[in-house]
Amino acid sequence: MPITSHDSHDHGIPEVLDRREGPHGEVVLRRHGALLQIIANGCFLMDTSDGRSERRLVDAAADALTPGGGRSAPHLLIGGLGVGFSLAHAAADPRWGRIAVVERERAVIDWHRDGPLAPLSAEALADPRTEIVEADLVRYVNETSDTYDALCLDIDNGPGWTVTEGNDGLYSPLGLAGCARVLRPRGVLAVWSAQPSPEFEETLRNAGFQQVRTEEIPVARGVPDVVHLGVGPG
Repeated sequence: MPITSHDSHDHGIPEVLDRREGPHGEVVLRRHGALLQIIANGCFLMDTSDGRSERRLVDAAADALTPGGGRSAPHLLIGGLGVGFSLAHAAADPRWGRIAVVERERAVIDWHRDGPLAPLSAEALADPRTEIVEADLVRYVNETSDTYDALCLDIDNGPGWTVTEGNDGLYSPLGLAGCARVLRPRGVLAVWSAQPSPEFEETLRNAGFQQVRTEEIPVARGVPDVVHLGVGPG
């Protein structure tokens, strides 16, 4: 669940809509003018102001899949539900077969199912291709027997700016081995970040990912967001 580099404008005092204690601390949903915002342990994570980089995360993964590689209706795994931009965009694309979203915070899932975020994701959640998995992504990629053609990570502000300490391991060689474990041969890993990380690119290469590159996505304000991309072995 990333922070947007195009932070919200001044709309007065934010209104807290829900506040919960989750397994990893406090999560808050608040309204700030026309925007909905998610806050975790006092850290602003993301809002509904834009979503272009979250949508591009999904498209970049789809575009990087080997053309003509026999992937009929590829399966997509999204790490992090957030405000639902990535899920809604994926569900609007008929190319995808199964779309699974792993989200560890029950509060975030509830806000989408029957709360203030429902208008953003109701159509996607009703799509028979969609499945919401309440789990920690680090544990999920190491334990699931399911495999995917693409994995889009959207749970932190980037490899060097994680939401909680436990997420650090996801971007380590061991964590990336778990990501590679759930990818089918020549599957694509796409990682959202608020800033580029040459160090993470090198870690991806050392973990066996190929065609590693970083794509910049211009945003309304501030420095561009980026998507780190790598193709797994196969």
